[in-house]
Amino acid sequence: MRRVVITGLGAITPIGNNVEEFWNGIKEGKCGIEEIKAFDISNFKVKLAAEVKNYNAEDYFEKREAKRLDKFSQYAIIAAREAWKDSKLDKEKENMERVGIVVGSGIGGIKTIETENKKCIEKGPDRVSPMYIPMGILNMATGNVAIDIGAKGESVAMVTACASGTHCIGEAFRMVKHGYQDIVLAGGTEASITPLSIAGFTNIKALSKSEDKTRASIPFDKERNGFVMGEGAGVIILEELEHALARGAKIYAEIVGYGATSDAYHITSPAPGGEGGARAMKIAMEEANVKPEDITYINAHGTSTPLNDSCETQAIKTALGEENAKKVMVSSTKGHTGHLLGAAGGIEAIVCTKSLEEGFVPATINYKVPDEECDLDVVPNKGRKTEVKYAISNSLGFGGHNSSILLKKWN
Repeated sequence: MRRVVITGLGAITPIGNNVEEFWNGIKEGKCGIEEIKAFDISNFKVKLAAEVKNYNAEDYFEKREAKRLDKFSQYAIIAAREAWKDSKLDKEKENMERVGIVVGSGIGGIKTIETENKKCIEKGPDRVSPMYIPMGILNMATGNVAIDIGAKGESVAMVTACASGTHCIGEAFRMVKHGYQDIVLAGGTEASITPLSIAGFTNIKALSKSEDKTRASIPFDKERNGFVMGEGAGVIILEELEHALARGAKIYAEIVGYGATSDAYHITSPAPGGEGGARAMKIAMEEANVKPEDITYINAHGTSTPLNDSCETQAIKTALGEENAKKVMVSSTKGHTGHLLGAAGGIEAIVCTKSLEEGFVPATINYKVPDEECDLDVVPNKGRKTEVKYAISNSLGFGGHNSSILLKKWN
């Protein structure tokens, strides 16, 4: 069994278009939620989302290339390029057949799907773009990153709704730990702020209809009433420890545990008491040989929906025990970024990594009204400067998917 470390970080988010901007935004308590600008919202009940700001595809891609990439693939490539550059890996010195890619998405190229469907209905089937399929299918974020980086190892797209990003990192961890790959770029990407996507999530009653950006995404707050859609990508580089040390790589943190479970309960609601999420955290701790009292920080899934936050609170109590659960710091950064669906686990893994590196626990911002069903230390409104030894990142998805990764401070 080989040890696995994180040696590169890349992100494009609603509060920063690279890791430095993103992390500074987290520390400052910046909220990236604003009125939707991507389309006309006159007839929509939901008015707010967390869009990537100041984004021009041609700043990153040639015009022809940009037209052939749905935005979810663009975001994945941008985050992967930053992570690769940050890692200081050299294609000329690496065996690229031992470099893998695992980048997931919850929705995939929905903008392309909407556009081409409209063409088919209004103008006829012959007007549908020949690029419709390779732009829209969900695995193309992984495929396009592999092409862009030149990675010839395993290339896989995990799809588990909002748990996708964390599942991707967990499966990449296993690939490296068990010797299948030496290096894997892993994370998630999403570009789902579109009319059809917003309408669908609205009608399933998942989104907040608040028009006040400071009271829309409010995890663990008693007045929470739904999540806010976000977009972007987060990609990290997982590397076998001896390989990283041999090339003198900067090591941010170590991944020491991964748990993945299924509720087998309901298509959208979590199992009562967060039973499945609790098992995922327990499995991650068992793999890492870490005791509940060792955990310093949990970056919660914390979507700001009534059921998720109360069930996740119960899951944490079950996994850590009541006494330890009261001591651990548990925050959700979705007040900053909105909910990036399949990309949430990618950017939140970066939050945990930076938290371990710098000794800073992010706040749950915009928190006002305590909820007796969410009675943990949710780090309300102001982050804390404190040593973080072990951090868990949780992601839960429609369909009953649960995933947890456990990260350790690098010494």
